[in-house]
Amino acid sequence: MAASERRRLLITRPMTPAVEARARAEFDVEIRQETTPLSPEEMRQSLGAFDLVMPTLGDAYSADVFAAVPQPRCRLLANFGVGFNHIDAEAARAAGVEVTNTPGAVTDATADIALTLMLMTARRAGEGERLVRSGQWQGWHPTQMLGLHLSGKRLGVVGLGRIGDAIARRAHFGFGMEISYLARSDKETGYPATRASNLIELAASVDMLVVAVPGGAETRHLINADVLAALPSHAHLVNIARGEVVDEAALITALQAGQIAGAGLDVYEFEPKVPAELRAMEQVTLLPHLGTATEEVRSAMGHMALDNCVAFLTGAPLPNPV
Repeated sequence: MAASERRRLLITRPMTPAVEARARAEFDVEIRQETTPLSPEEMRQSLGAFDLVMPTLGDAYSADVFAAVPQPRCRLLANFGVGFNHIDAEAARAAGVEVTNTPGAVTDATADIALTLMLMTARRAGEGERLVRSGQWQGWHPTQMLGLHLSGKRLGVVGLGRIGDAIARRAHFGFGMEISYLARSDKETGYPATRASNLIELAASVDMLVVAVPGGAETRHLINADVLAALPSHAHLVNIARGEVVDEAALITALQAGQIAGAGLDVYEFEPKVPAELRAMEQVTLLPHLGTATEEVRSAMGHMALDNCVAFLTGAPLPNPV
């Protein structure tokens, strides 16, 4: 494609070198250098000044943003990430703007982080590392920092899509865990798994509950006080989905009361704000949204988003419409 024919593309955050190099070679691209989400004014400007935009988490393309730009130049939001609850897809389509995402590329890396959090919170690894770093560790003894042994325990997976399945597969074949799950329909799995009839039933029957559902209005506060109360007192909650899926205030209350044993979180309801109460609790493992944070995965996500852009401009079917 000649330079004069290249369409204008805005990439809203810095990307890996491989993705940035391809974008510069194939598009008239502007790569925003800030790592923070777009402001409402920046989003409005992006719809008017670019043919394509590659937004990501936190770039809140709401109905109000589309309403402020009634005839947008932009015709595609090629979201960088599988989750797109920050984009009002219905409002986008009404404005003539297609929306795509990057499923598949994120599956294994996100599942790996779920297992990381499961182990860290069950075995008190974060607490233990802080103890060593503080210089207060006085040496090994038989009852020091006893945690939950994961092998053979019961794992509940809320949402058995690609990521949930990858988590369950790792847990079953790696740790011999018994798998139960909540989903809208029965799933075919390559391991024994039982579908729970409801979330309360699932929570009451497991030692570890992992949340792996999409974000959005339908799943906001899906994990609420009633679900947390149903968990056994020795159980742990892990969230690698979206922060707003868990009622953070209810989780804090449950942890402070000893209602559950611990939690491992990679996402937060008001990200990047993390409540001081969570940060103060030793039984909570907190990660800075590392779910897909490997160069290979972030590059694969970027290339997938660019593939969606190329398909749109060439009139080919969009690989990943939402």
